[in-house]
Amino acid sequence: MKVIIFGASGMVGQGVLRACVLDERVESVLLVGRTRTGGHPPKVREIVHEDFTDLTAIEDELSGLDACFYCLGVSSSGRSEDEYRRITYDYTLAAARTLARRSPGLTFTYVSGEGTDSTERGRSAWARVKGRTENELLAMDFPAYMFRPGYIRPLDGARSKTPVYRLMYGLTSWLYPLLRRLMPTHVTTTEHLGRAMLAVVALRGAEPHVLHSPEINRLGA
Repeated sequence: MKVIIFGASGMVGQGVLRACVLDERVESVLLVGRTRTGGHPPKVREIVHEDFTDLTAIEDELSGLDACFYCLGVSSSGRSEDEYRRITYDYTLAAARTLARRSPGLTFTYVSGEGTDSTERGRSAWARVKGRTENELLAMDFPAYMFRPGYIRPLDGARSKTPVYRLMYGLTSWLYPLLRRLMPTHVTTTEHLGRAMLAVVALRGAEPHVLHSPEINRLGA
């Protein structure tokens, strides 16, 4: 498989990148981000790009791909709905539309979140925006899978780029075994998430197209 990852520098993206590097089915990994991260094995290549609403400048690099792992995202905290929509909806759909044109038949996987509002009519702005993004991806002319994890435990050195999240994970990581027992349907890990995203690409249609933590954990086990 030839795959592309958006958002590989984030906590979830780090988990997905690790899964791709370790999986022998993955022939090459293309990373698209605003900064170069470096230190990757030979099958990983990076492209630095600034404007995620317009991928015209790098279109030629986006052909012949088998899968996209879209992990780019931000917290809605402290952001206006317009700013959050631009990053969450505009960036994602720009990537999806370009990839649909340049790599027909590609499988698109999108990291959403528990509580996403598929009706697009709820009170929570972030949930509505995520819901609209999911709905449009699912309506596109390629296999698409929406991942809605709840609490994600970072493993293997994965770290959130958001300071408050790093603090939260640092303070609560020891609680994960208890959370897993008390709320097994609402918790997962970066390892399970990365493996599950690879699994749906390999299975192509054998799973539901909206996956929550139980499905993620089953596929990623």
